[in-house]
Amino acid sequence: MKKKLVIANWKMNGGIAANAELLGELIPSLSRLNRLEIAICPSFPYLHQVSMVATGSNIALGAQNVSSHPEGAFTGEVSARMLKEFGCRYVLIGHSERRTLYAEDDQLVAQKFEAALKADLIPVLCVGETLEEHRTLKTQLVIARQLQAVIEQVGIQKIADGVIAYEPVWAIGTGLAASPTQAQQVHFKIRQLLAQHDLSIAKSICLLYGGSVRADNAAELFAQADIDGGLIGGASLDAESFTTICRSL
Repeated sequence: MKKKLVIANWKMNGGIAANAELLGELIPSLSRLNRLEIAICPSFPYLHQVSMVATGSNIALGAQNVSSHPEGAFTGEVSARMLKEFGCRYVLIGHSERRTLYAEDDQLVAQKFEAALKADLIPVLCVGETLEEHRTLKTQLVIARQLQAVIEQVGIQKIADGVIAYEPVWAIGTGLAASPTQAQQVHFKIRQLLAQHDLSIAKSICLLYGGSVRADNAAELFAQADIDGGLIGGASLDAESFTTICRSL
């Protein structure tokens, strides 16, 4: 059975007091959800706080980004080894905001994926198309290109050590979400693309959907055959909404 997974991406939100309050509500409300894995990705300064508060709970720790370099004179960067020392299990790789706002290209994303694997982190590879690419029917071409860059960097067998999250750029923070049918079609295509290299990996890899997942649409999205969970942005900052989303899987 494929792993079921929900990841909260807090993005550049939170604070010491706010985090403590949110975690204080989430930990007990999520404590009995043993059928899936749950992870929270706070901003770097709060990794230690979340790690300490969540210790002993069923919530794993993740990071929102990582350097492609193991160490060195890279001011402002954080290495995979550092994340591992803080207790991180997951790290987001190639989130659409990193690609679009900070010009991370496919090659850099692939290098970050490899860096995460070398530190024994689980990379969550984010793929997806812009609104213009969506309108011009280039979704499959874009995702194939993004996946191929990582496959060329680490090999298809190493892809199996990560997670793939489909997040249409046009749905990130816009309130627009792909319909369950649209999301399922793209997830199915991702499995088809991977199957061209290795059928067993295509069947077993965990695929997440991200893009304006809310309490009122999560159940229908998660009911799709090839969607194994979600990468949740804004809704993860509200304990009730995030709990409802997790319980929908």
